[in-house]
Amino acid sequence: MEIDKAIRESGDQRLKTKYNNAIFVIQRALALYSFVFYSFVLKWVVIDVHKYLLFSINRIEEVAFSFNGGKDSTVLLHLLRAGYFLHKGEQSCSNGGLTNFPVRTIYFESSSAFTEINSFTYDISSLYGLQLDIIRTDFKSGLEALLKAKPIRAIFLGVRIGDPTAVGQEQFSPSSPGWPPFMRVNPILDWSYRDVWAFILTCKVQYCSLYDQGYTSIGSIHDTVPNALLCISDSSSSKEKFKPAYLLSDGRLERAGRVKKTSSVRGHSPTVANGMDIVDSQKHGMLTASVIAVGDEILSGTIADHLGPSLCKKLRSIGWSVTQTAVVRNDVDSVAEEVERRKSANNMVFIYGGVGPLHSDVTSAGVAKAFGVRLAPDEEFEEYLRHFIGDHCTGDRNEMAQLPEGITELFHHEQLPVPLIKCQNVIILAATNITELDKEWTCLLELLGSSDSLALMEPFTSKSLSTNLPDAQRMHKTLNHSDQIIPYVDASGIYIGSSLGSETEQGRCDYLFYRVFLQWNLYLLRMGQINTPVHENILCIEVAQPLSKLCLEYPDLHIGSYRKSRQEILVISFEGKDQARIDSAIESLCKKFRAGAFSETA
Repeated sequence: MEIDKAIRESGDQRLKTKYNNAIFVIQRALALYSFVFYSFVLKWVVIDVHKYLLFSINRIEEVAFSFNGGKDSTVLLHLLRAGYFLHKGEQSCSNGGLTNFPVRTIYFESSSAFTEINSFTYDISSLYGLQLDIIRTDFKSGLEALLKAKPIRAIFLGVRIGDPTAVGQEQFSPSSPGWPPFMRVNPILDWSYRDVWAFILTCKVQYCSLYDQGYTSIGSIHDTVPNALLCISDSSSSKEKFKPAYLLSDGRLERAGRVKKTSSVRGHSPTVANGMDIVDSQKHGMLTASVIAVGDEILSGTIADHLGPSLCKKLRSIGWSVTQTAVVRNDVDSVAEEVERRKSANNMVFIYGGVGPLHSDVTSAGVAKAFGVRLAPDEEFEEYLRHFIGDHCTGDRNEMAQLPEGITELFHHEQLPVPLIKCQNVIILAATNITELDKEWTCLLELLGSSDSLALMEPFTSKSLSTNLPDAQRMHKTLNHSDQIIPYVDASGIYIGSSLGSETEQGRCDYLFYRVFLQWNLYLLRMGQINTPVHENILCIEVAQPLSKLCLEYPDLHIGSYRKSRQEILVISFEGKDQARIDSAIESLCKKFRAGAFSETA
């Protein structure tokens, strides 16, 4: 058989592997869904005085093939011819090839189809003896009528990963709800654009002439134009010329000729993400990010995570606000759940760890699950891995080249051995140490810094003050030594001061604690359970109330406080994007206290 012979003689090992896998799927489908009906017509005939008993065998194939004249279905046609030949063996097929192809062929003839597609389809049908079942109504209604008249158990489709209809499909997938019941068989589901053209050119089979005119993905006459990436610059001619489709270098851009295409091309991202208009968000000066680390070794305390804090500093340096950092287990569901939560609440999510060839490297799978898509092989990424890892990989590099389908963009930089991976608003980092992270971050800013994806905002600026004024921790410690309530009413009439006596109230005192603290004491005062004498320890929360008011006065600033330890001085930090506002807030705070109560820290 000429197709099988051409592939066997080819030096393209990848093509041989893809071919063998597709043939296996085809033979399996033919074995599962073909029905053989034997009708015996007995008859004695005499030839050269010898009697022979003749009988006929009628075979009914309950499988069909959907053909649309495009490059993918052209490849599938010849794979089916080869697969049928190998399935039947020499009993019914000669070595010269198949003159009549017995698998029923479904063709949807549309008024919006290119005339070249229709002409090619009928030429191929005549050449290979295709048994065409032509549908001239809408495809679903026509298929229902066809299957009712001629039952079909399985239909071969030329669907490839990356096609809009391929999401969620496997090599064997039942028809979608609402459609007639049949099994969809996808032998070339994992084939790339390069694989398709390698097969066509290796086997020297005919294909539609539109592909020689720069068309790389053919739909209807209303939504398909030649791929601009194949345009040939020729100032001497007013008519545009295009290179043939098989010369497109990046197969992921094969649908760039679809004029209704809405997804972004590499290096350009949509202006709306997660329900938030990025331009509007930038105008208000606040973009948010979350950082996710993947690794059981971090959760177990085996290693310390240095990448997270470093990444937070880098994001702050370009004006982004980090809303949360998280560490999750090496588990697909754990990664998916965290990414699902963060991607809808932030402009960008950065995730690292769990990227590699081992069974515990589940980050890509988790990201795919969070977006509701499957992992798909990426030929270009696999080629990079082949050069980068070579024969030193401890796992299957084909598995490492599986990326979330339909949402992945690869960003190349000469300083990086493999491209950076971006899945909508999730960036997967491969760094394992600070040095690698620094390099990836520099490249990331060069590649995305001028786009909406990772816009360079006004950086944050900050100042910190230190003070020896006591805070609630010291009050708590003092009051625990005296088992009594120490009340006080300040000048504004708000009651302050009481021992709530719990050893769990340790560490950093936040404003929520102060507010609850004040409300509880006000309640006790109103209930008559405490009086209002003045006590020297009231200065214990002297800083709390002014800071709470300051936060309301300056909502654009982040005002916080902390201690490095319980015995050290209190540090109050002011952070924002307007230095004048920070200086104003500090001045306002200092006016509420005696001179020298605060000093600026480095």
